[in-house]
Amino acid sequence: MRVDDRLSDELRLFSITRHFTKYAPGSVLIQTGNTKVICTASIEESVPPHIKNTGEGWITAEYSLLPSSTPVRAPRESTRGKVGGRTHEIQRLIGRSLRSIMDLALLKERTIWIDCDVIQADGGTRTAAITGSYIALMDAVRWLKSKDMIRENPVINSVAAVSVGVVNDAVLLDLCYAEDAAAQVDMNVVMTGDGKFIELQGTGEEYAFDDGQLAEMLKMAKKGIWEIIEIQKKALETA
Repeated sequence: MRVDDRLSDELRLFSITRHFTKYAPGSVLIQTGNTKVICTASIEESVPPHIKNTGEGWITAEYSLLPSSTPVRAPRESTRGKVGGRTHEIQRLIGRSLRSIMDLALLKERTIWIDCDVIQADGGTRTAAITGSYIALMDAVRWLKSKDMIRENPVINSVAAVSVGVVNDAVLLDLCYAEDAAAQVDMNVVMTGDGKFIELQGTGEEYAFDDGQLAEMLKMAKKGIWEIIEIQKKALETA
């Protein structure tokens, strides 16, 4: 029995609220269980030095845990003077995931900044951030087209992510924090809308997993991601 009475292959309650804030061209509140993340997309008319004068755009991400997002206050990293290793890794993962589904040349020489702010954390914050950021990105692209700043849609695919793992020798989908903390194996899976993998992050915690368990985790993750993609599609159908 799972801590929240779900089936082993059942997602937590999942919702996407678009246009969550007033000023950003794309803004989303994504909720998966008790995890809540605000994803916003802002546009800057410049690119990093390494792609300047190439004619291509760029997408980059920042991620943060709000101090009150966890049971024990999480200090703001800005007060410590540098971004921590975990945060840096997640930011790069979000950026890679979104760039993999873009034709950056169609974006022209501008940057889309994706900010992911975790307002409540209960496991799966990075996968929720990726899933919500795709919706914020789509709204930002629609905004660019509405202003005649781009002619073609540079988004060539969709992207979604979910966690999966082994807890007490059972493969489970979409781990909450209690399950994640007890997991023998923890894996994050990022996929495109046409079923291709963008990234797999799997680690055994003092535990080694075999081919059969890996295959079962990937099968379960795919099932969950297909369900999330359908939720994304429905969210984008409204104005």
